[in-house]
Amino acid sequence: MGTRMRNWTVFVTTFLIAWLILIVNCGCASTVRAHWPVTLVMTLGSVVAGSTPMGGGSVAFPILVLAFKRSPASARDFAFLIQSVGMTSALLFMIGRKVWLPGRLLAGSAFGSALGLISGTLWFAPHLPESNVKLLFSCFWLSFAMLTMARHMEISSLQGRVPAGGTGWIGFAAGLIGGAIASIVGIGVEMTIYAVMVLVFRSDLRTAIAAAVSAGALASIEGAALHGIIADIRAETVYDWIAAAPVVIFGAPIGARLVTILPRGKLLYAVSGLCVLQFLWTFRQTVHSGAEWRFVGIAMLAEVSVLLSLYQFGRRLTPQYNRRQLQEGT
Repeated sequence: MGTRMRNWTVFVTTFLIAWLILIVNCGCASTVRAHWPVTLVMTLGSVVAGSTPMGGGSVAFPILVLAFKRSPASARDFAFLIQSVGMTSALLFMIGRKVWLPGRLLAGSAFGSALGLISGTLWFAPHLPESNVKLLFSCFWLSFAMLTMARHMEISSLQGRVPAGGTGWIGFAAGLIGGAIASIVGIGVEMTIYAVMVLVFRSDLRTAIAAAVSAGALASIEGAALHGIIADIRAETVYDWIAAAPVVIFGAPIGARLVTILPRGKLLYAVSGLCVLQFLWTFRQTVHSGAEWRFVGIAMLAEVSVLLSLYQFGRRLTPQYNRRQLQEGT
């Protein structure tokens, strides 16, 4: 583990040195200190980012918008920036601890999320009602929580792994959908990959969360780079990021470590609880008319149907994957 763990140590050390140099050279220490509440928020958010498939943005986005009165676009950009540090730190930490990760699925997800982020940012996000997108994704969260709790005994006992081959296209599709959602709210790839891991591949919850965190790290780097190129990140968002980055670089790996300690049943309840809370927050903010109530009802029916189909599809495929793994000696 020593050699691989050095990669995480080098990443953390290099980042902290660069952070100190930035603080000294920009002369913005007092401005950064004024953003200390964001640091406090991300102390919890970073642990959530490393230990669940929700992403740190699931904590940061509602608090930044509601409590700190940031614009949704600013909260989205902050989610990309902060997750690109925290979740990347968690990814390198997991690699150092030799946590198994589905390489081909993640490669496909990275390509899909890049395309989803670009298309969503340039073509869809400017024209789609933001509230509808938030509701769609929140309904997805709630639908997934309902399904996983209805099958909690079965899902908590899953031990499967993603097969060695033939999964790149599934990762691409999940990344594409998640990336398009993330282009508006800053998170999305984590949950789509997690849903695929659990429902289609019948994966162990710990493996599914590790894959989701890894996919989220890659997508966040892509999102941060995209908005850096577009140059639409506000100075206030950058100061928020500078204030919170030294915390999340350690908080997310702590969360990743918690995944290996907590019982699977408690992990499932924690993830489902966060899904419900996220839905309630979005519902409170966006549903104010009969048309929006109908939209939620239709979205819930459609997404429950899709998730049930994925669940049944995964149940049929699981024996085939198990036979293939035996034949390949995995």
